[in-house]
Amino acid sequence: MKKISIKDIAEFCSSKTALVGDVTKISTDSRDVDENTVFVALIGERFDAHDFIGDVLEKGAKAVVASKPVGDDERIIYVEDTGKALLDIAHGYRKTFNIPFIGLTGSVGKTTSKGMIYSVVNKKYNTLRTAGNLNNEIGVPKTLFCLEEYHEAAVIEMGMNHFDEISRLSRTVEPSIAVITNVGTAHIENLGSRDGILKAKMEITHGLAKGSALIINGDNDMLKTVCTDDYEVIRFGIDGENLHMKAVDIKSDENGSEFKAVFGDEEADVFVPAVGIHNVYNALCAMCVGKKLGYTLSEAAAGIREFEPEGMRQKITRINDMIFIEDCYNANPDSMMASLCALETIKNKRSFAVLGDMLELGEYSEKAHRQVGEKAAATNCEWVLTYGELATFIASEAEKNGCKAKCFDDKEKLAEFLFENLCEGDAVLFKGSRGMKMEDIFHSLYKKLGYESDNT
Repeated sequence: MKKISIKDIAEFCSSKTALVGDVTKISTDSRDVDENTVFVALIGERFDAHDFIGDVLEKGAKAVVASKPVGDDERIIYVEDTGKALLDIAHGYRKTFNIPFIGLTGSVGKTTSKGMIYSVVNKKYNTLRTAGNLNNEIGVPKTLFCLEEYHEAAVIEMGMNHFDEISRLSRTVEPSIAVITNVGTAHIENLGSRDGILKAKMEITHGLAKGSALIINGDNDMLKTVCTDDYEVIRFGIDGENLHMKAVDIKSDENGSEFKAVFGDEEADVFVPAVGIHNVYNALCAMCVGKKLGYTLSEAAAGIREFEPEGMRQKITRINDMIFIEDCYNANPDSMMASLCALETIKNKRSFAVLGDMLELGEYSEKAHRQVGEKAAATNCEWVLTYGELATFIASEAEKNGCKAKCFDDKEKLAEFLFENLCEGDAVLFKGSRGMKMEDIFHSLYKKLGYESDNT
């Protein structure tokens, strides 16, 4: 973070202070405070950082932003709501940078799309991107505070569980380009319907200046209904209508996908180093961003080739001529379907889908799990192995549609089953919601196979 005055910080959150001087850190963690810090005392469901203000002041913090009476120390800046103040400070700091800001959201693939967009943008611009999953009302400000004088662009991921969250984030970021990767069923329990999800995702335009680019998936059944004269709508896809960026001649295997990208009269050959047709969409999305920043199609394609997956998102591990897809960061019906399609593209002898519960689906839960089971059978899985109570619906439906299936309530027993039944040439997918910790299964399996995993 570059230097910023305490007076400016107070003004950003509609407050005043007599303090003078600059700081180089905004923190919400009382353990991460020094004499160059302004501490923002957030109030959460299980904590109240106001309880730590005394400790923070003793550590020498330059100032504290608080919403409750905690004394008359001149270093305390009072506001009505510290959560809103954090967003306001982040917005004020962001406004000190005159660089492209790309904001993106979507039901599935946000982080992968973010990575591909970064790979493209960073070819020409020194680019900041959201780290990990810091895409909420604490994570987005934290990302913005990482902006330095040398940054020339920023790619900011925005997530949500409820209405108005993306609206607040978009107004904080004020993206110059907005991206919606897709509209699926994630968080349908809170948003009521897919129409509600579309409405929530479209909140990304609330901070977008009129006439700016809105990049959307033209093949998505919900997004293709978007029609507005307020923004320059750019559609990407494979077989939709009125597409601006299109992929043709797609060829996929366990190493990734090759295709020809077409944008108007311009064409370029593209290689995506990630499996699955959904990653073709992510690449198209990123290339649209490149075009808006003045790239040739070939320059954007060169950025895609340099993409590297983050964390446990479709990481490919090869052991004894077996292929393992580690995709355990999170799961919802759309990402489950996409991962099963990715598994199908791998031309190995047999395929095993190791699937865990998908959480936060509410009344839609049983239906969604059964749909995944049906899809698993349709993609010709040899075995569907499930972990978790909800995932039993996956196994039941897979078996009903002609696939072998087995349910487990013990991860070690599931790993042992794989160890005893896998052969050279098999392919295995591990997928489930973050709370299921499906990586425990492949870590155990790899140990039995005598392989040292990067994440053990």
